[in-house]
Amino acid sequence: MDKNMFLVGLLIALLLAIFLSPFASPWPDGLEKVAENKGFINLGEVQPVITSPIPDYVWPGIKSERLATSVAGLVGTLILCGSGLGLGYFLKK
Repeated sequence: MDKNMFLVGLLIALLLAIFLSPFASPWPDGLEKVAENKGFINLGEVQPVITSPIPDYVWPGIKSERLATSVAGLVGTLILCGSGLGLGYFLKK
């Protein structure tokens, strides 16, 4: 893959994460809504093996919910990109 194309794609992904993530719906998704309505939402709540570094897309220490969501989107995109690069590097060898 061309390095410039990768950087352009990463830049687009970061811009989308920063500017569109604050507009994500705060309401539960369909599966969560059905679980709430049918009364079995608590059955799926177990202690996670790995705790989330950004729980509920709220960045600790940032008071503005929109800004915290943007930062969470930015960090999440960078983590996912880094993981993909690391996995690609590992699989290439």
